[in-house]
This record gives sequence, structure tokens and C-alpha cells, in this order.
Amino acid sequence: MILFPAIDLKEGRCVRLIQGDMDQATIFNDDPSDQAKQFEDQGFEWLHIVDLDGAFAGKPMNSDAIRAITGKITIPIQLGGGIRTMKTVENWLDHGITRVIIGTAAVKDPAFVREAARNFAGHIAVGIDARDGRVAVDGWAQLSEMSSIELGQRFQDAGVSAIIYTDISRDGLLKGLNIESTLALAQALTIPVIASGGLASIDDIERLTKPDCAILEGAITGRALYDGRLDAKAALSLIKARKTDQAHA
Repeated sequence: MILFPAIDLKEGRCVRLIQGDMDQATIFNDDPSDQAKQFEDQGFEWLHIVDLDGAFAGKPMNSDAIRAITGKITIPIQLGGGIRTMKTVENWLDHGITRVIIGTAAVKDPAFVREAARNFAGHIAVGIDARDGRVAVDGWAQLSEMSSIELGQRFQDAGVSAIIYTDISRDGLLKGLNIESTLALAQALTIPVIASGGLASIDDIERLTKPDCAILEGAITGRALYDGRLDAKAALSLIKARKTDQAHA
């Protein structure tokens, strides 16, 4: 179980949104690279970054901030937002990103995902952002007719390294993860699934350490970390303790 702290970038700053609404952005840090270093120092083993402006524009929009982050930390980074071309994928991997997340293009251009996964084995993830079971695209601005499971199954044999599943209706609201939907997706796929959207407290971490969640690769946490509802040390200690217990079981 990997706990991924999230940095969402808007106009070069570290922000959190409510249900993906760019007009409801709370600024948490003017220096994203400083925030990334804090997360690394707290003991997190991965970092999750979203270029929010890029998701809407369809191309990278916070490149300077992202490069500043990659230059300041050593833990692996997964990055999403505005990744729609092979050149963009290659550019980010060349600049120290470990795994790129393809979202909108996974719906609109599945052949691109398959080609990227072939060309960059182990470095391509698919972001599935859903509201009421339907996949959202273009920075969550539009709903498609496709279900999360349908989209995930489209890439079963493509060599995708992970699926990041976000329940938009919970994102930024601290209502708790949608474990039921996330597990349903994970059970329908062989691709590892990462839960996102709504992680609110240590109770969610506790839930993620239960045996039925062992199928998940991990979970992403954002607002709860920033506003202090989730203590990083306590969360990471709980995950480590459960791993130790399982190893000795």
C-alpha cells in the first residue's frame, strides 16, 4: 500500500480544488518544490502531481514548477494533466518523471496509450476520473458515455502500469474514499489500481489496510494532508505496521 501525497498545480502554485472546479481553488503553498521536499522529508515514497492548467489546456502549463520539483527531490513522481502527445510523454520522462498519467487521451485516443505503453514500458498509467460511474474528460469539464470499468478493460493487455481512479463527486470534499467503486474496478482488472478522491482521515488509511484492499496499489491524499486532518507520520506508521504484521502472518 503506497500513500501518494498530491500536489495540484495552478498558475505555478500548489492548490486544492473542490470537485475539480478551478474557481474553487485554495492555495496551500506558493512554492511547490518546497512542498514536495516537505513530503519527501516526512517519509513519503512517491509523489503525485497534477498540472491542472494543463488538463484544461491539453498541453503542459506548469513546466517550470514541475522541473523545480524534480530538481529538489529524489523520490519517484507520477504526473498527469495535459499529456496528449508522445513528445510530451518523452519530454517528461527525460526530465525525471517516473510515470506519466494519461487521462483524456485514454478516452479520445486509446491507440496513443497503447503506443506509449509499448514505447515506455512500465512508465505509463491511465487516469480514470468518474462521476456517477461515467468517465469525465478535459479537466473533468465533460462527461463521456463510457463507464470506468469499460475504459479500464480497454487497456487490459496494453502494458499499462497502473490505473488512477478518482471519484470526482468526492474529490476535495473529505467525505472519504469510494472504496466500493474502487474495489469493483480493481476486481474487474489485472492492472493495479490507485484510489483517489475524498481521503479524509486516518480512518481511511485504516480501511485501506484491510485484507480486501490488498488488491490496490495505493491511494492518493491531498486536502486532508494540507489542512492537518491527516497526520503524515501517523498514516505512514500505520501502513508500515500493517505491512510488518502481514509479513509475519
